[in-house]
Amino acid sequence: MSLKENLHNLKEKYKGTKMAPAFNAIHTFLYLPNETTHGGTHIKAADDLKRTMNVVIMALVPCLIFGMFNAGYQTHLASGEVSRVTGFFSANFWNFSNLMVGIVKILPLVIVSYLVGLVIEFIFAVIKGHEVEEGYLVTGMLVPLIVPVDLPLWMLAVAVAFGVVIGKEVFGGTGMNILNPALTIRAFLFFAYPTWMSGDKVWVHDAVNRAGTADAISGETILGSYAQNMESSYSMFEKFFGFIPGSVGETSTFLILVGAAFLIFTKIGSWRIIVSTFIGAAVMGLIFNFVVSSGVITESSKFYGLMSAEWFDHLMIGGLAFGAVYMATDPVTASQTNKGKWIYGFLIGFISIMIRVFNPAYPEGVFLAILLMNVFAPTIDHYVVQGNVNKRLKRLKAKTA
Repeated sequence: MSLKENLHNLKEKYKGTKMAPAFNAIHTFLYLPNETTHGGTHIKAADDLKRTMNVVIMALVPCLIFGMFNAGYQTHLASGEVSRVTGFFSANFWNFSNLMVGIVKILPLVIVSYLVGLVIEFIFAVIKGHEVEEGYLVTGMLVPLIVPVDLPLWMLAVAVAFGVVIGKEVFGGTGMNILNPALTIRAFLFFAYPTWMSGDKVWVHDAVNRAGTADAISGETILGSYAQNMESSYSMFEKFFGFIPGSVGETSTFLILVGAAFLIFTKIGSWRIIVSTFIGAAVMGLIFNFVVSSGVITESSKFYGLMSAEWFDHLMIGGLAFGAVYMATDPVTASQTNKGKWIYGFLIGFISIMIRVFNPAYPEGVFLAILLMNVFAPTIDHYVVQGNVNKRLKRLKAKTA
């Protein structure tokens, strides 16, 4: 008997019972449902929530694979085993040993993220008696990409449980949450375990242990260097393509933009939010550059390093690009109106750089900015819609006058 027949038999056996949602979820995840609509008016299309989630995962896979290579490369670079890359196809980077380090460290993060999150989803589906929702398919992939490579697995498990329960299920599940679940998980990790989410020893695998046996073992991010008023030694090439320390999937702006193009082409991601986020960040960066060039801020100021960073550097370093493409565009928590998307994205980029500069203890503000704007997205849409209504009423009064 085939796997499909076995699953179908289990589905029929538990039909109408508490466990039905769990077996239905496994069956429909592996196979297309054999049910069709009958009667009434229906819109027939090839896309559904599961396919939409799978498209986003496909856009994330290049960042995941690159992140695995980069984790090994940064480890070997910090220990002096390899030299800095000089080209995109440098053997120092595309070395199988780099990939092996990345797989050993990152694959468990992915497994724990999916295992804990999906178990909680199944439990809530069984308790509430509804179908298992596909929303966590993307969240489960996003979470390992926005955390440091050496994050303990038990911390990730606790954070995922918190994010899924408090960030989504208490609001009613997928489509009802007001906060992005993946960013809720990262926020929990940052505030609950700050020493594991910041500093110069968390971005490179085993940096803490190796610090006692080697000199200058440090995985300081570019943002961390700027926050200490130190100049970055990384080239534009390394910044753009991602050969720098950082969260697993956030370093390569190039691959993130490739993913953005794919999401825009498939009409999954909003180009308005992506573009406006970059515009907002650029404007805030230009404002800070002007303040520095005018002499208002001197080198003795603790804000000088990040303020003096070129505005285009702010777009490539940290998690800004990743947040703009994969987090801010979340259709559930983002603004829904076209004008609202421009306002929403611009404020995310603008506030991200502001937090980045004025919070040198943890110079990364994109996740806080997105969470803040998640809360204000309904308000933005309300005033956009109300503004349109008022304009139409004025036109109506002008015609009837």
